[in-house]
Amino acid sequence: MNAKFSFLSLLLIVLFSTQISFAKEPTAMLARKAVSTEAAEATAAIEELRAMGPAGLEALLGEYSDQINRHIAEPWIGSSPEWERIAKALDLVGRQKNNFVSHLYWYTDLEDAKKAARESGKPILSLRLLGNLTDELSCANSRFFRTVLYPNTQIREILRNRYVLHWKSVRPAPRITVDFGDGRKIESTITGNSIHYVLDSDGQLIEAIPGLYGPAAFQRNLVDAETLFKSVAGKTDQERNLMLYKYYGDRQTKIALAWKADTKQFGNANTDRLRILPSQESDAVRTGPAAATKMGTERTFVRSITTASEALGRLTDEQAWRIIAGLHFSDALLDGRSIQLIRWQNRSLDTSQTARLIGRFQENIALDAVRNEYIMRPVIYGFMMTETYRADLEKLNEIVYSKLFYTSGSDQWLGLISPDMYTALDNGGVIKGQ
Repeated sequence: MNAKFSFLSLLLIVLFSTQISFAKEPTAMLARKAVSTEAAEATAAIEELRAMGPAGLEALLGEYSDQINRHIAEPWIGSSPEWERIAKALDLVGRQKNNFVSHLYWYTDLEDAKKAARESGKPILSLRLLGNLTDELSCANSRFFRTVLYPNTQIREILRNRYVLHWKSVRPAPRITVDFGDGRKIESTITGNSIHYVLDSDGQLIEAIPGLYGPAAFQRNLVDAETLFKSVAGKTDQERNLMLYKYYGDRQTKIALAWKADTKQFGNANTDRLRILPSQESDAVRTGPAAATKMGTERTFVRSITTASEALGRLTDEQAWRIIAGLHFSDALLDGRSIQLIRWQNRSLDTSQTARLIGRFQENIALDAVRNEYIMRPVIYGFMMTETYRADLEKLNEIVYSKLFYTSGSDQWLGLISPDMYTALDNGGVIKGQ
């Protein structure tokens, strides 16, 4: 009897192990097919992995972990046809450019994200941006998120394990190409901004993080938002609304006190004058100073096609803002993974050039963060304290983009074209049919 029992037990173990092996094999096979040199085979495998959700991305990450780790650790090795296929598969399955260093899975359908959030009990981090997160030339801030925030070791773990991720494009990201006529060209985006919203599993808004923050500050925001999410879970609508109203008011007070502390060094000086450019400037010009990191990338192109070039080159009380940003410089420090990605993207630069590039970049991140915190965030909290906007994310997002980011959906030219601006070009330079 014991021998018979032992034989059956052994048989069951073998069969069970075989089933597990068989279950794993198709996923591993899909991961290999996803980087096939046969385009049709690769496309079909990528679509299947994408449909599997985060598990599909994990299959790719596991199959090519050696190559991925090598490219992160040794950015100078450059690319190869095989690596380009691996990186492309990771981007398409996760729906994010440079996903080889971030390892994140993003939903692009909010209903799918809500379903995943309900099943996991996690909040949703919903990114709104110009362009697509998979695009090389999505809006500048979303590109910086892919460098500064998403690869960061601590942030990446929070996003992978404690949030459901979703992004939605507000509109295409405007691009401009400068052709020097000798084969050299420069292409860049010229305006645009991004915002992260934190939602519950029903898609209801609870928090908003506008623009670019440094890694340490962004991580604090994620942790605070997760705590808020847990505190309002299971509450009645009335209890929830009261808790959120109090939270937004408390946050406005906290920001005001931080502002007062940061501006102590200015004594009796009028710190109200620390603001972005006056509202009479065109939308494309106003957007630049609101985000210094982005402006460093885009300002040259905007100056070439607007009538406010002098205004764009001057931030109101620039020195004072940079002093305040310096008080929070530690929040803007990049971690090793972000630095390695920057090195990979700038392989032609030597060590000293890369160091200067990263140092200036971190200074501008700190400047962006204080402006976002002290200028934009209190206004957004004011909107969110109104039930109309809190209950309608799309309506809130429209007013954020039109009033704070100056990229209103109602202006197809984003302020770059004006009937009052003479250009000596047919149709104002607009190419018909484009």
